[in-house]
Amino acid sequence: MNKREFLKKTAILSAGVAVAPLLSCSSPIGASGSTITPSIVPPILFNLKPLPYAYNALEPAIDAQTMEIHHSKHHQAYVNNLNAAVEKNPDGGIADVRNFCQFVNESTPALRNHGGGHINHSLFWEILTPGGSVKPEGRLLEMINSAFGTMDEFNRQFAEAAKTRFGSGWAWLSLGSDQKLFVSSTPNQDNPMMTRLVDKPGEPILGIDVWEHAYYLKYQNRRPDYITSFTNVINWNVVSQNLDRALNKGAWMMS
Repeated sequence: MNKREFLKKTAILSAGVAVAPLLSCSSPIGASGSTITPSIVPPILFNLKPLPYAYNALEPAIDAQTMEIHHSKHHQAYVNNLNAAVEKNPDGGIADVRNFCQFVNESTPALRNHGGGHINHSLFWEILTPGGSVKPEGRLLEMINSAFGTMDEFNRQFAEAAKTRFGSGWAWLSLGSDQKLFVSSTPNQDNPMMTRLVDKPGEPILGIDVWEHAYYLKYQNRRPDYITSFTNVINWNVVSQNLDRALNKGAWMMS
């Protein structure tokens, strides 16, 4: 069986089926300072899942045309390019998604950029919902208040991180290794799980895409207006589930 036939047989062809767990990314350096060498598993081809809502469902916060282009064009391109990178780099680590962050560095730009793009957007779609959901409550609200003092102060810091991210990138709410929440931002398609590449590593539970393709058709250069509208469609129930997963070291699912 040649490589292409093997890849076809190992790929999951149903767009809605998760094919690999993405766990928290541990440090790439061992206790002794030596580099960790994770086990290599056969490559997996990834698929773009359909959105859990219609393209126009988030209006007026995010318009239908932006959602359709963002999902079906931009995210699809990340998936296509990620699959191409996996085929060219069968030992590149993205096949074993649990070890993904140990491989994303300056020497593997395709895996870093397109793998990051797929991971980030997969989270992004899930934390949005038409009309938004109930405000944070329970453990999530308690931890936000503990970290930021008030929900208003969290909103201020999150919006500021998103507004001041120069050029393209993301702003995040993440769980740190100290089990406390923090706000940060990353350039391009990096995220807080990329431990070698960020000032403060963590497990993201909420993220906002501030690439221009996420908002420019409706908001042009008014990024702050987009950020305000984004907060009106956050699915806090999913964010709470993400927090539980991070606290319990549960799996992220990618397709």
